[in-house]
Amino acid sequence: MNLDKIDLNLLVYLDILLRERNVTRSASLLGITQPAMSNGLRRLRETFGDPLLVRTSEGMAPTERAQSLQPLLRQVLASVEQVIEPAANFDAASSDRVFRIMTSDYGESTLMPRLLNRLREEAPNIVLDILTPSDMSFQEVEQGLVDIVINRFDTMPQSFHQKTLWRDSFSCLFSVDNPIADDFRLETYLLARHVWVSKTGMGAGMGITPKDTKRLGWVDEALEQLNAKRHISVFTRHYQSAALLAEEKGLIATIPTKAASQSQSNNSRLVMKTPPFEVPEFELKMAWSPLLQHNVAHQWIRRVITEVAQNHTE
Repeated sequence: MNLDKIDLNLLVYLDILLRERNVTRSASLLGITQPAMSNGLRRLRETFGDPLLVRTSEGMAPTERAQSLQPLLRQVLASVEQVIEPAANFDAASSDRVFRIMTSDYGESTLMPRLLNRLREEAPNIVLDILTPSDMSFQEVEQGLVDIVINRFDTMPQSFHQKTLWRDSFSCLFSVDNPIADDFRLETYLLARHVWVSKTGMGAGMGITPKDTKRLGWVDEALEQLNAKRHISVFTRHYQSAALLAEEKGLIATIPTKAASQSQSNNSRLVMKTPPFEVPEFELKMAWSPLLQHNVAHQWIRRVITEVAQNHTE
């Protein structure tokens, strides 16, 4: 192939098209007209000898060739950016960049408010687009479609860069009217009704039942080591919902301490106690695609998040 005949701008077009799967929306993001975008797609099809995107009942869908090209394309474009701007400076004070951060409501409620306060001081025009873990897959994060994922992870692709932001323990929340308040011990804990909450990793969550011991997580695994089992009445994937449910008489929510402390400090009707058995601490991690490792703006936001997290643990 004669590279002199290749317009590298077309690769940018293709990257946006494969991400958006919509000609009109892709044109808008690139700041060009729809006819120009359609012409670019035509030229791309001629270059690769493949339709790349085809119309289906659910909209535009990538062909098998396009799917195989997408991760390679992101690597090529990231490399080009690094070559062209190896020493570029990032002016956070004037930047209006949008950073897409995927996190659970635990990270959103405990870390994001502090991050926003910091950004208001140093980078008031920067925008955060906060996504949930079910919004995208590990593969899409690896392609650089999301800047950073912040969560507890059971597994993570080896290609990802990662950093531990903090370690957290678990605490119990329940109403001041809960009878267990006057007799909080393992035996009464096991007799009570409980709110289960957890959502680690990425992708859409699946239904769960009290019998799925191996999928119930840290709290129930710790109880299993004691040959004990709690009575779960409610399953939720949101820590804030668990704290609200804990206000109901007779329910106990055992959730990360930072989230529990935040809820209890805002609600005098809630009591917070250390679990009457040992639950291992967990790590809140920040992870990102290798494609973004050397991006100067990305390096800046990672440093700020790390500093905010460290201040939250002091």
